[in-house]
Amino acid sequence: MKVVIVLLLAAVSLSHAEHRGRDYVRDKVCQEFNSLGKDNFRSLAIIMNSKKFSNATFEQISHVVKDVVSLAETCCVKGADPICYETGSSALSAKSCDENSPYPDHPGIVACCTHQGLERKLCLAALHQPPKEFPTYVEPSNEELCEAFKKDPQDFADRFTYEYSINYGQAPLPVLVGSIKSYLSMVGTCCISPRPTVCFLKEKLERKTLSLLTTMSTRICSRYSAYGKDKSKFSVLMMFAQKIPSASFEDISPLAVASAEVFSKCCSSMAEDCMQKELSELTTKICTKLSSKDEKFSDCCKGKNLLKNYLCIYSLKPPKPPQLPEIQSPTDEQLCTNDGSHPMDLFTFEIARRQTNIPEVFLSKVYDATHNLVNGCCTGADSIACVSSKRPQLRGEILKFLTKANEICGEYNYLTFLEFKQRLKERFSKTMPDATPASLTELVERRANIASTCCIMNAPPVYCSLQINAEVGHTCDHDSCTLI
Repeated sequence: MKVVIVLLLAAVSLSHAEHRGRDYVRDKVCQEFNSLGKDNFRSLAIIMNSKKFSNATFEQISHVVKDVVSLAETCCVKGADPICYETGSSALSAKSCDENSPYPDHPGIVACCTHQGLERKLCLAALHQPPKEFPTYVEPSNEELCEAFKKDPQDFADRFTYEYSINYGQAPLPVLVGSIKSYLSMVGTCCISPRPTVCFLKEKLERKTLSLLTTMSTRICSRYSAYGKDKSKFSVLMMFAQKIPSASFEDISPLAVASAEVFSKCCSSMAEDCMQKELSELTTKICTKLSSKDEKFSDCCKGKNLLKNYLCIYSLKPPKPPQLPEIQSPTDEQLCTNDGSHPMDLFTFEIARRQTNIPEVFLSKVYDATHNLVNGCCTGADSIACVSSKRPQLRGEILKFLTKANEICGEYNYLTFLEFKQRLKERFSKTMPDATPASLTELVERRANIASTCCIMNAPPVYCSLQINAEVGHTCDHDSCTLI
């Protein structure tokens, strides 16, 4: 069973379509087609469908785009039959439900195809695949680019648009479209230049800021998509707690709130300059507040390119854990206060700045567990008794979980990869003296693979959450959250 995105418009169009009916959907699609023109509409179709179906092949996306553009071209012209779009879009949704359809696969297609009419179309339009957490796009050499471009300029443009969109599809749409347009313009200009090497050097230098913005906004918005606004705030709080453990909660908390606001505002914004403008202003705030706290951090703030400064901060490795006083745990009464003090965030912040070798993807499990306890108990009639009865077990689970996390990641950032693997081998040999050489090698490789991906700053949250669950253990239900 396969699926097609019949609608190319933003989610807002879909959210109102059910109430306003099929004429509204047709009018919005035709408005886009007539305003953009066929070529730009077609390019947008490739981008939107590649963003939505990150696992689809180029051929599958091409089938979708061909049929959607044909529908718009036929039914959006002046004098077209009023039922043209409805008939054509119904044919496309029927084709989506055909088991031999050439469109992208999606497991949700079966449920969608039990519906009829507009309900089926809206269901199909809402389907999407998880975004890529590991971009795989590798830029070809200048010579390879020009060879492909000269062979078939349109095919080159379509394939690049597809590849770039499935890899950087979490970037805000205006950033993604602008970056693709800029790149294709560079290739078109330089591949016919008498001095292509010089041309590429000049053009790549000019688009460096846009390229950096695309990369950074993809990382930021991928995390925001996985976490949502509140947990994104927590993520930034943990990041700065570990990068600058000398900074206080009062220093960092407003910056975490401001960061989450920028991500919320710009990741889905259609304003062309939203991310660049807001991220630049945010970087200025961060540098003004924190550059005096740490020399390496201060060095990141000295450049003139604010986006480059943000990337430097984002990539900064945490120092070794400092010596700090013992953490003061919040009381049971404090956990359920609504005075805006965020006692559990403060508590996890204090853990993070003392455990800089345990990445935020692990600490997010502590966030889930503690917030689940608070949300489960603090809305009840006897909230303090609820917290008092459940907290001791959770405290023990958190300690065991952090011990395990430290075992997995503790030495990774302070050793070379080969040294780390050697330490793993020595440790497993001691704890499992009867293990065969083959099983030891398998254990070392599995643990090393997890560490190399998840024991780093800004590790991919969705992938690493699954890996941590498998390696450490973590289950949640509506009333409790068990870490191990």
